[in-house]
This record gives sequence, structure tokens and C-alpha cells, in this order.
Amino acid sequence: MSVGCLCIHGYTGSPEEVQPLVDYLKKRTDWELVNPTLPGHGEDLDLEGHYYQEWIATAELALLDLKKRNDTIVIIGFSMGGMIASYLAAKYHIKRLVLLSAAGKYVSLPQMYKDVVEMSVDAWKGMLQSNELFLRYQKKLKQTYWFSTLEFMKCVQFTRPFLADVLCPVLIIQGELDGMVPRSAAVFLDHEIGAEDREVVFLKNSKHLICHGEDRDELFDRVLGFLTGLEGVKDEPQRK
Repeated sequence: MSVGCLCIHGYTGSPEEVQPLVDYLKKRTDWELVNPTLPGHGEDLDLEGHYYQEWIATAELALLDLKKRNDTIVIIGFSMGGMIASYLAAKYHIKRLVLLSAAGKYVSLPQMYKDVVEMSVDAWKGMLQSNELFLRYQKKLKQTYWFSTLEFMKCVQFTRPFLADVLCPVLIIQGELDGMVPRSAAVFLDHEIGAEDREVVFLKNSKHLICHGEDRDELFDRVLGFLTGLEGVKDEPQRK
């Protein structure tokens, strides 16, 4: 059985957001792993003139290409990529779906407030340039074309209705300290996804960049364990 694994990064992100997990899986499987860059994204953003339909189409074309060479397809989606992954799982026959910090809802105001306070404390101590969250999002804020934020919201709104049509087994993993996607997003996904076989895992010490967080070893192990149960996965129910 040949396995193709599509990984989809988040809004204003790059493949690096999920690359640690990709590297982990590469060392432990013989799967074909694909981690594309969505249009306008990457380490240097160029979002102006790009639309959410392009982001979905890029992921969909990568999936169709994987299907040419592999009997079995699994998808891992991070943040906005989780919503695109859910749409693809609803549209195509895939075996398993992993959602990491998936943006079914966005912006956790309480956690964002804590992050701002933490940044303010570091600024007062003269240590702001060592605050990893500040450094990453300072660059993104400078490069983000604000019109594209509307495209992000359109992408979430477009993909949400397809959650009910996701019938394959699903693993949902959410960081408790995520300041971008609230804890309630995982609960929302668990409620909306149509699959009977689904599991929700909360990681206590993880923020939004969950593949780079303190709990990444636990995350990697859980994802691998979930995906390597492929032999025991029955064909998903036929859609009406």
C-alpha cells in the first residue's frame, strides 16, 4: 500500500509551519509527503492580488497529483490549511485527516491579551527582540496585505459548510495557549464534523505554531500513531 500525505500550512505562513512534523514522518515512514507553498505565501509574503480560491486550488492540485501515484491519501492541515484540508476531505476519498490549530474560528482574545502583556513585559525589560512570538508576527504584520485578510475570512466561511461531509477518521489537535485560534475552535470542529470516528487532543503548553511548541514530541507521536493505523481503517461511508 503506497501512502501520499498532503500537508497544508496556514494563512500568512509557509511550509516551515508544519515542516518539523513532515521531517518526523519522513524518518519513520516510506510515504510520499508533499508540503506546498500557497500562492502569495512563504517566508517573504506577496499576498496582494491573490484570492482564497487560488489557495484551495493549489492544495487540490497537489492532492490530485498525489492520487496519481498512491493508493491511500491522508491530509494534515494547519490553521487555515486545516479548513482547506477539511474541504478536500469532504470532496475526495481520503483515509484520514489531521487538523492542527484549525481555524474554524479565529482570534482568542483572552490569550492574545496575555501574549500582548508578555510582549509588553519583555519590552519593559529591554528583551523584546528575544520574544519569538513578537519577532515572527512583527515581520508578518509588515508584509501582510490587509485586503488578503478578507480573503482568509472568505476561505473559512466557504469551507465551514463542508465539515459535515467529512466522514473519514479525524484527529483534532489544539494548543491551550493559542492566541490566534481559540480553544473553542476545536470544540466547534468536533461538533460540526460529520465523521463518527474523531478525537480531540488539547496540548497544555502549545501556542499557535503547534509544530514548533513545547508539546511537539507528544503531537508528533499522536499524529504518527493515528496515521499508522491505516491498515485498520475501513472505507469511509458512501455519501448520499
